[in-house]
Amino acid sequence: METKLTQEPLSGKSLGEVHSSIDTTSQTGFWKKLFSFLGPAYLVSVGYMDPGNWATDIAGGSQFGYKLLWVLLMSNLMAILLQSLSARLGVVRGKDLAQASREAYPSYINIPLYILAEIAIAACDLAEVLGMAIGLQLLFGLPLIWGVSLTVLDTFLLLFLINKGMRKMEAFILVLVTIIGGAFVLEMFFAKPDVGELVQGFIPSIPNSDALYIAIGIIGATVMPHNLYLHSSLVQTRKIERSSDGIRKAIRFNNIDSAVALNLALFVNAAILILAAAAFYKNGMYTVSEIKDAHKFLAPLLGSEWAPVLFAVALIAAGQSSTLTGTLAGQIVMEGYLNLRIQPWLRRMITRLLAVVPALFVIIYFGEDATGELLVLSQVILSLQLGFAVIPLIHFVSHKQQMGEFAAGKWAKTGAWLSASIIVVLNANLVYEELTGWLHTSQHALLIGFAVVPVVMACALLLLYITFQPFVRKVREHHTPAPHFQPVSYQQPLARPVYSKIAITLDFTKADKQVINNALAIGTPAADYLLIHIVETAGALVMGPEIDDYETDSDRLNLERYVQDLRSKGYHVTYQLGFGNPKKVIPKIVKRYEAELLVMGSHGHKMMKDLILGTTIEAVRHAVNIPVLII
Repeated sequence: METKLTQEPLSGKSLGEVHSSIDTTSQTGFWKKLFSFLGPAYLVSVGYMDPGNWATDIAGGSQFGYKLLWVLLMSNLMAILLQSLSARLGVVRGKDLAQASREAYPSYINIPLYILAEIAIAACDLAEVLGMAIGLQLLFGLPLIWGVSLTVLDTFLLLFLINKGMRKMEAFILVLVTIIGGAFVLEMFFAKPDVGELVQGFIPSIPNSDALYIAIGIIGATVMPHNLYLHSSLVQTRKIERSSDGIRKAIRFNNIDSAVALNLALFVNAAILILAAAAFYKNGMYTVSEIKDAHKFLAPLLGSEWAPVLFAVALIAAGQSSTLTGTLAGQIVMEGYLNLRIQPWLRRMITRLLAVVPALFVIIYFGEDATGELLVLSQVILSLQLGFAVIPLIHFVSHKQQMGEFAAGKWAKTGAWLSASIIVVLNANLVYEELTGWLHTSQHALLIGFAVVPVVMACALLLLYITFQPFVRKVREHHTPAPHFQPVSYQQPLARPVYSKIAITLDFTKADKQVINNALAIGTPAADYLLIHIVETAGALVMGPEIDDYETDSDRLNLERYVQDLRSKGYHVTYQLGFGNPKKVIPKIVKRYEAELLVMGSHGHKMMKDLILGTTIEAVRHAVNIPVLII
């Protein structure tokens, strides 16, 4: 018999606007089925060929020739494995990586993980913003500060594309990827690389500490933490059969999608490094690390006026495509970790501003010449964040109780842990070398010791926690002794209270079932029930009941489904959709309804969200003068 895997209500879905929007169940035949699944990995792959990759690839090729090609190949193999595990998590559990983390870890772990994820996305987006601005400058002579400012408009392009549907958005990205690939096919024709030396570049070697720094930057630019969050969400845009066979086929087709798309990304990255090696290293130009310098020298070195033009066009296409997917990742991380639902345009604008503001700051205060170093630094920061995304992912896909028969196998887990170990060891070595260098050479060694060292130690402890916590928990579960029986004396039960009007607050999570069941158990058969949900979006706070957007329509539809289901079972049920701050709106609705009992779920905010949004339950409890049952 085939097993069925259930998922959360619609409002809890990752990228709810496009969740399950592409139906793969109606497709028959291998190729039609495969085509219906192709797409998510191409959106992910653009992150593997973004301008940050260009900076590290150019630096690696100009300084060390073909010697770091093996790092690209190793990174790509790691990327294919880790992205396939990310897709597996999204397909099987119906959760993205951020949602799975929120479910698995306490708030004091999730908040730092969220902050680190936002730093990674900001670093990635920074590289994309700078890359596209540099491309516009090279092609049209536009000053960098104007190019960076123009990238804010990408937010509206993303909104336009996603409203047209995922298929059109995927087609747009595929066109940009084709432009990038086509440009570098022609660049290879102009460069004429030495095939013998090129092949030797796949033999592992690290010439010196500078090569290690660039190698770590290449790993950070290739295996990107935000792509792990993104892929686990994008695969959920496909509607699949929630059966063992349907899930197995979805995993297989997504693996094919990942392998094809990421090997295309490998070709682009390798082409950039080979181009830098053939054009610069071969001619004794070992210090070319700036994208602008690379563009300037291509025409005289390769003997073609088209070489720099193709280079700039490919750079703009890479920056544009990467900004779209990076902004999507920002939305996924914010919603997944914080369970914070705000308007899509506002979420994406916040993500973009987190990258644009630092870029403008660097250009204004340090000048345009500092952008090259900033690009490489952004990729090293990405690499430093990798362990905090990769290790939880491995634990989640290895969890047999949650993944069932689709838990990662022995070889996949071995490869994943080996990849994670390489990433962590290389990064630990880099941090140690950089930190000791600062402490020995800086005039502010004491300040660094008090400011930087505690942060590094805190990150190390966090990494140790997420690495070993699942193993410790598993051991405790196997060795927890049964509790001793303690006799308890009971008083004679009092008469059961009778409630004829019961208000129930819902937030469309798994807790709703328990809340409704308890409310129905308390009420009499003739009782009246009022289902309440509050729309908390930024638009609802400003416009109130006048708001008309996707989230409001979705919430109203969910309430109507609950009401129809309960009415079909014989209950007297109505609903009320509120708008704004739940702490103020819920008491007003309850008093207007003249409820005799209020039933609420205890799935309130914790820690940081308490500070930002406040505790709804406590505020409501003090604002009403009727009993409040917290489930």
